[in-house]
Amino acid sequence: MERAAKDHRGRDARRDAEGAPGAVVGRNAVRELLKSGRAVDKVFVKKGEREGSIVVLVAEAIEKKIPVIEVTQEKLYELSGGGSHQGIVAMASEKEYTDVEGILAIARERGEKPLIVIADGVEDPHNLGALIRCAECAGAHGIIIPKRRAVGVTPVVAKASAGAIEHMAIAKVTNIADAVMKLQKEGVWVFAAEAGGTPYYKTDFDLPAAIVLGSEGFGVSRLVRERADATVSIPMYGKVNSLNVSTAASVILCHAARMQREHG
Repeated sequence: MERAAKDHRGRDARRDAEGAPGAVVGRNAVRELLKSGRAVDKVFVKKGEREGSIVVLVAEAIEKKIPVIEVTQEKLYELSGGGSHQGIVAMASEKEYTDVEGILAIARERGEKPLIVIADGVEDPHNLGALIRCAECAGAHGIIIPKRRAVGVTPVVAKASAGAIEHMAIAKVTNIADAVMKLQKEGVWVFAAEAGGTPYYKTDFDLPAAIVLGSEGFGVSRLVRERADATVSIPMYGKVNSLNVSTAASVILCHAARMQREHG
C-alpha cells in the first residue's frame, strides 16, 4: 500500500513554546547564521567554562563585533522556548520572506530548472525544520508555506533545520492552490506527494518542478491535489504504511535533483 507522508504529532507540537522572536537556537543553527550574513544583534551563551564548538562560535561572534553575553541556563531556556539550546542562542533580525517570483528568480540566476518544495499545511515545527533541511541539501531553490493553519518560521523550526533555514528562500502565501496555479503559468510542473500516484522512480522530474508535501494528519489538501499536474507516491513494503513528511521529501527531492542535474 502506498501512502503520503503523514505524522500525527503535528497538532500537539504546535503547542510547543516558540521562544523569543528572532532567536536562533543551538550550535549548528548559530554557526549557519554567522555564515549567512544576516544581521545578528547579540549572542547569549551559558555562564561558566566553554568547550568544543561553543569556543569557536564565540570567537567568530567577537571577530564580527557581535556582543556576547553570558546568561544562566534558565535564561537560555526562556529564549529558546524550552528547547535544547546546547548552551547558545543568537538574537537575529527575523527571517525575511520572499515570494513565488523571488524563488523562480533564484533558479534563473543559477541557470537551473526550478526545484521548489510546497509545504501544504505542515503543523509540526520539527517537521518543517527537517523539511527545509532536506530541501536545502537537495539544492531546491525555495519552499512555499501558507500563512494560516500551519507553522511559520520559529526558533524551533530554525533549530530543527540545523541552520539550513539561513540558506533557503521561503515564500509565505495566502493560498497554496493559487500559488500552484501561478507556478504552472510560469511553466513549472506541480507534483503532489500522495497515495495512489505514479511511483516516484517512474516519474520524469527533468523539468521545472514543484513537489507538494501535505500536512501530518491529512496529507495534501483536496483542491491542491486536483490542481496538481500529477501525483507521485513512495511504495511502502513494510507493516508501517507511511513515512514522516521530511523523510518522504528527502526520497523524492534527491531523486528529482539527480534527474535534473544528470540531464542539465
